[in-house]
Amino acid sequence: MRRTEHPVVGVAGCGYWGRNLVRNFHELGSLGAVCDVSQANLDTMTKNFSVPGTPEFDELLTMENIDAVVIAAPAAQHHAMAKKALLAGKDVFVEKPLALHVEEGEELVKLARQKNRILMVGHLLHYHPAIIELRRLLHSGELGKIEYISSSRLNLGKLRTEENILWSFAPHDISAILHLLDEMPVHISAQGASYLNHPISDVTFSVLSFASGVKAHIFVSWIHPYKEQRLVVVGDRQMAVFDDTNPQQKLTVYPHRIDWVDRRPVIRKAEGTVVPINNTEPLRLECQHFLDCVRDRTTPNTDGENGVKVLRILHACGESIQKHGLAVSPHTAAPRYFVHPSAFVDSPCEIGDGTKVWHFSHVMAKSKIGRNCNLGQNVLVSPDVTIGDNVKIQNNVSLYTGVKLEDDVFCGPSMVFTNVINPRSHVNRKAEYQVTLVKRGATLGANSTIVCGVTVGEYAFVGAGAVVTKDVPAYALVVGVPARQVGWMCSCGVRMEVHEGIGKCVACGATMIVDQDVVESLPGHTSLDLPPRTFAASAGND
Repeated sequence: MRRTEHPVVGVAGCGYWGRNLVRNFHELGSLGAVCDVSQANLDTMTKNFSVPGTPEFDELLTMENIDAVVIAAPAAQHHAMAKKALLAGKDVFVEKPLALHVEEGEELVKLARQKNRILMVGHLLHYHPAIIELRRLLHSGELGKIEYISSSRLNLGKLRTEENILWSFAPHDISAILHLLDEMPVHISAQGASYLNHPISDVTFSVLSFASGVKAHIFVSWIHPYKEQRLVVVGDRQMAVFDDTNPQQKLTVYPHRIDWVDRRPVIRKAEGTVVPINNTEPLRLECQHFLDCVRDRTTPNTDGENGVKVLRILHACGESIQKHGLAVSPHTAAPRYFVHPSAFVDSPCEIGDGTKVWHFSHVMAKSKIGRNCNLGQNVLVSPDVTIGDNVKIQNNVSLYTGVKLEDDVFCGPSMVFTNVINPRSHVNRKAEYQVTLVKRGATLGANSTIVCGVTVGEYAFVGAGAVVTKDVPAYALVVGVPARQVGWMCSCGVRMEVHEGIGKCVACGATMIVDQDVVESLPGHTSLDLPPRTFAASAGND
């Protein structure tokens, strides 16, 4: 990247918020180009600010006059775009949040360090003159001992589908509270509710507990009848109110106090004093700070590490919402598995790295799921169920207590497990649960039923709709009601041709010895880890 005393930026994303960034960088004399996938947005920006524009982000990165990139795209694109820009040698200003996952944010921080690039996150309140003055009041001791902070960000505003209200609104308040207190919370609890677009939360209430004894309350909603952006700091000497919707009185200090008379608290109210502040637009100050950091090669006040701290708190809030308000720690490493917001994961349970739990599924306590599994929509995993690595469970499957799946098992859509032979609703037979074992690589077809107590052998294949009432040999192909064996399957998922006790796979060439109900691979011939092929007795969606 060329060295310059006057950095030139390209703004990617010229929509609702991006156009404000375009305007400010233009007025600061540093706007070099704009980028937006919307041709209408692009035409407006290039016409109003007389700069080149492109719908292609990659093209923006190749422009030699661009020193830094400002990213105001949807939150889901922040990580990928910031990573591309850093790899292209550009300094980066990315709007909040830095990414949607802690590990992604950490990756960007590490990459920026490796490439010696500036990485700044758009936590706007850090640069707001009222917050700057409020922080001074707090740290000078003028407010006394801080008891609690209450923040509300409410509006009947723009609804989003790619992120919930917590991720859309709360980063502002979280970053401001961290900035004011200079400490991370030790415990977080949160509640959320979805009214308009299940399961996207429209309203959340979060409580952050700090080691200093301070508690912070954050209430955010985009279905509120009026706009409110207010942060209240309560000290034992004075109370301060930051009201960002009040154009004249942004910051007011109230010397209210509480006296104890006859061992009872008595409130002494007093008139508030408006604190004079600089009326410069906070976004202008933020944009200027980024340009200064690019020019001087200094660390931004809201650098990538600051962004990661906010991500940790957002993830902890989300985890607490999933756990119905149970307190969690933001210092715990972020889970390396994915759980959709509409799914429920009870504690304690084990979920391996890379596993995905999708819409409306429920993983119950004391269950164990391995790595790189995929649980589709409306899947139930009951207590004490064990699932191996790389298991794929399609929609509408319930795994009841007693079921054990080894590695690489495939469960087709709406297939059924049972755990009691003779159930009655009025008879408790929990002591009679039977174990059902599905061994490595087996496939259970769509709408098939596995009666409890049986073992399905390695790489066996149960056809769609079959009802398995007895053990299935390894590599066997079974179909029908009740299921009966009609052939042998290769481990790659193709039916073998068997002649005189030798089975051969026409797809991968594996050769196996077939001896009644046992198969054995010949030396040097294997079909493991090959992609599956289509075969006559379909198992369902893959």
